[in-house]
Amino acid sequence: MGKYVFSFRVPADYAPGAGTAAEWQAWFAGLGSALVDVGNAVTDHASIGEVGGGSRMVAYSVVSAEDMDSALALAKDCPVMRAGGGVEVGPVMEAAGS
Repeated sequence: MGKYVFSFRVPADYAPGAGTAAEWQAWFAGLGSALVDVGNAVTDHASIGEVGGGSRMVAYSVVSAEDMDSALALAKDCPVMRAGGGVEVGPVMEAAGS
């Protein structure tokens, strides 16, 4: 099993709705033991370089999955997808000795 970071991105003009927190809580609960670190919301943002115009990072989480395809399968029902956003998924490279 490897660890994968999910970077949740939303349209630049995104504003959460009344049911947003409950929707996220339900999705996280559905991840079960695959959820290694629920992560945190990102309350402000800045960027350098090319990060995909028109969107911004809103939160991150870390999950455990067999491979990239399995990690993508976990991400596919993320609430951010219904808000017109997306999930960037990348494997975590563990530092030597950790």
